[in-house]
Amino acid sequence: MWKYLRSEFLKLRKSTIWLLVFVSPLLSMLIGFGEANFTSDIKEYQWVSTLGVMTIGHSILFLPLLTGVFSSFICRYEHSSGGWKQLLSLPVSRRNVYIGKFLMVSLLIALTQILFVAGLLFIGWMKGFSTGIPWEVILPSVIGGWLACLPLIALQLFASVSWSSFAAPLAINVIFTIPNILIVNSERFGPYYPWAQPFLMMMPDSTDSFGALHVSFETLFIVVLGSLLLFFCSGFMYFMRKEI
Repeated sequence: MWKYLRSEFLKLRKSTIWLLVFVSPLLSMLIGFGEANFTSDIKEYQWVSTLGVMTIGHSILFLPLLTGVFSSFICRYEHSSGGWKQLLSLPVSRRNVYIGKFLMVSLLIALTQILFVAGLLFIGWMKGFSTGIPWEVILPSVIGGWLACLPLIALQLFASVSWSSFAAPLAINVIFTIPNILIVNSERFGPYYPWAQPFLMMMPDSTDSFGALHVSFETLFIVVLGSLLLFFCSGFMYFMRKEI
């Protein structure tokens, strides 16, 4: 597995996909930097309020879209010039190939989240936030957002493996991501909509619930875990039986 992950890294090393890792953190940082002026009067909530402002665009639009872009890109080489046949003719199992691609996309999203935190810390340093860094709020938010992306990664990888077209999985992802703006405000559909779960998991809240809907952590965890198992197992079984 480690050798295969290393080969995937070598394929992506000289590609432009690494630039996409910086897009959402940079845009979120610019938004948070501008809005920080309006939250500086409430000193004890400077970090949390800035985190909330940065989270909105990052988790509603960019994170779900990036799962699709990364998943499509990581299967791009195999779909061209008989790449799947060449790859699977090597001494590597299909199981390791599928799991390896899933892990690579997960690592790219994790790197995006790390840069998101770096942007938040940069804002706090530039603005001179007087209170200590509330890691007990920031870490659950960032890690929760990453966990909520795992079902989307599994679903998008399933679609990217199934279709040789680079644009088709992306188009479907965009179609289901755009309604996020409305669905995240729905108490009925929001907690169960995969594309809304990164926002619900990342949005900081002062209670034991998550996001504006006050959805319990237990509910979101069960939904995220259940959809992850469903999407990953479906894609994995399809890939294991797929004729190359």
